[in-house]
Amino acid sequence: MSEVLNVEDIFASKVFTLGKMKERLPKSTYKEVKRVMDQGGELSLAAADVVAKAMKDWAVENGATHYTHWFQPLTGITAEKHDAFVSHPDEEGRMIMEFSGKELIKGEPDASSFPSGGLRATFEARGYTAWDITSPAFLKEDATGVILCIPTAFCSYTGEALDKKTPLLRSMEAVSEQALRIVRLFGNTEATKVVASVGPEQEYFLVDREKYLQREDLIFAGRTLFGAPAPKGQELEDHYFGTIRERIGSYMKDLNVELWKLGVTAKTQHNEVAPAQHELAPIYETANIAVDHNQLVMETMKKVAGRHGMTCLLHEKPFAGVNGSGKHNNWSLGTDNGVNLLDPGDTPNENIQFLLVLACIMKAVDTHADLLRQSASDVGNDHRLGANEAPPAIISMFLGEQLEDVVKQLVETGEASHLIEGGKLKTGVSTLPDFDKDATDRNRTSPFAFTGNKFEFRMVGSADSIASPNTTLNAIVAEAFCEAADILEKADDFDVAVHDLIKEYMTKHQRIIFNGNGYSDEWVAEAEKRGLPNIKSMVEAASTLTTDKAIKLFEKFGIFTKVELESREEIIYETYAKTINIEALTMIDMASKKYIPAVMKYSKSLADTVIAVKEAGADASVQAEILGEVSGKLAAAKAALTNLEKVTAEATAMEDVKAQAFFYKDTVKAAMDELRAPIDALEMIVDKNVWPVPSYGELTFEV
Repeated sequence: MSEVLNVEDIFASKVFTLGKMKERLPKSTYKEVKRVMDQGGELSLAAADVVAKAMKDWAVENGATHYTHWFQPLTGITAEKHDAFVSHPDEEGRMIMEFSGKELIKGEPDASSFPSGGLRATFEARGYTAWDITSPAFLKEDATGVILCIPTAFCSYTGEALDKKTPLLRSMEAVSEQALRIVRLFGNTEATKVVASVGPEQEYFLVDREKYLQREDLIFAGRTLFGAPAPKGQELEDHYFGTIRERIGSYMKDLNVELWKLGVTAKTQHNEVAPAQHELAPIYETANIAVDHNQLVMETMKKVAGRHGMTCLLHEKPFAGVNGSGKHNNWSLGTDNGVNLLDPGDTPNENIQFLLVLACIMKAVDTHADLLRQSASDVGNDHRLGANEAPPAIISMFLGEQLEDVVKQLVETGEASHLIEGGKLKTGVSTLPDFDKDATDRNRTSPFAFTGNKFEFRMVGSADSIASPNTTLNAIVAEAFCEAADILEKADDFDVAVHDLIKEYMTKHQRIIFNGNGYSDEWVAEAEKRGLPNIKSMVEAASTLTTDKAIKLFEKFGIFTKVELESREEIIYETYAKTINIEALTMIDMASKKYIPAVMKYSKSLADTVIAVKEAGADASVQAEILGEVSGKLAAAKAALTNLEKVTAEATAMEDVKAQAFFYKDTVKAAMDELRAPIDALEMIVDKNVWPVPSYGELTFEV
């Protein structure tokens, strides 16, 4: 019998929680920490010293020898530099373990080797990490030992944000401040802040590690750059929510345990649509903690997979022809006295505060659809968005029949006098209960869907940080709240003013609402008629960061400066170019050293067979036909390889980073597709024993 697992005992056992602080800190210090967490400000150095000692003692008791300021540079992953607690030995030669408040609050990692988009020259090395007191410290344990990880922000010597977290924290303060103005207008005087909450669903693939190590494309690019479809894919829809195989179940169990220890509320697990694809979903948390935890989820997924002889693939599109992976970003706003601003209640048509919030979000999403699209951009997501497996690249909002009808009434008549009800769903089976039916179905093709008391931003890529989408969401909604509050706070008659404003916003921005099939060609045409942007790629989305509209938005709330936005645009171009260059070079290497030699060897055996059969006096037409087909596709592959080598060399020689990124998108990617086509076709013909890498079938079904 397996050992009984007590989740309550292990949950957050590796986290320096508020509960542990309360146990270990003097009351006055704990109160100061709690005040700074809730209200902002800085800890006194004396209090920081006390917290640092308690944190170090707890960490050392749990086997820690080092600490690190754990931060999230613009690479989109996490970074850490480990420092030992050791200090100078005392007079008797005994080692003293020390950790000061100054070391807790601030670190100084080298900033020169992280992406900065021109913010930092290589010789300008100094950068600072600053403790994010609202996100708890935790312990990581692996082959390096036990490390105390302190979540931090990361900025340059001159003050610019060099990370994903600093702008996120700025945006959380902005949306809180402006949302408070809204709830105050409706008489809520008890709330002191409004918290953005996030729950990111994480999709991923698992493949056998031995097979993974035979595929250079998976190793270097995270996705298969070649590969013919397996005889069976996802067409029977039998993998989705299917029985979890033993090996995968064992992995999921260990993954949950590791995440629970880290305080991550891993709740839901299941098989996803594509073979070898799965999903994990947590419970909602404050946005910055959700971002930190999602980074830990991705890192832990990879680590635990290795223990089980597997590799976790987080790329948005590791296999052509089957669904890729996304990260549905569930976002909501709630006051610290328990009011969810996105809860419509039983009668949303009469819930004026909800209708104003909804109208503001409609305005925000319509006004800044381009920025929201950009926030979900990464190289891998270009393969997924708009591919009839994920939302299209066009931003629209799904409200459902009930709320769409409420909006329609308000726009047409200024009043929402009735409500579409859900009714009863009759099962038709005497032993099964009938139950109340929701007034609204769900729409899995919508990029930004209202799902009861939250919005689900479904465009985010599986490998991407959720910091940028939530920074953008918070910022655009803060602006809409601010503009609404500016009007309503001055109104002589609040009831009339709020009524008129809701109607005005909903009328002006109703074009963003779409409840139909987002995958259809008709929607693309309709969206164009409505004037909605259709930004199809990462590089096309980059310039949205530096429009006058975007700069005004982000500078107004102190989230980004113009310089910071320009740097991020440049980083996008650099990242795209570097990523496609790696993929192109990997394809060149695989084609030159694996595929073409293997096919040449197979061609020779075919030619020998043709000669032998003819000499024996038998009909060799079938062998000759196959030889001709193989030789033709081999020649096409060689010609495509030569072209890819040529255009990749042209791309690397380009100096203008934007022009280079677009050249990779328009020219190099097309050359990559031209090389892939004949080699994938050859895989369907060439003897399996000769083929140099594991096939799609072996990778996705033999796990």
